[in-house]
Amino acid sequence: MRLLAFVTEGATIQRILNHIGEPAQAPTAKPARGPPFWDEEPEPGLDWEGRLPPEPEFEFDQRISW
Repeated sequence: MRLLAFVTEGATIQRILNHIGEPAQAPTAKPARGPPFWDEEPEPGLDWEGRLPPEPEFEFDQRISW
């Protein structure tokens, strides 16, 4: 595929879009939705204090590049 030209004039773009059956106007923005509904008392979260990731089963050398 090769780029032949840029169309930069608004009137020309509207004519092209109308000719191929596409809307010439951008759709209207929908209003933002509210936050999700939560129960009165949320579930207790995990205690992440003091947790470390598990030790790997093998030594990983980052200097080796395959």
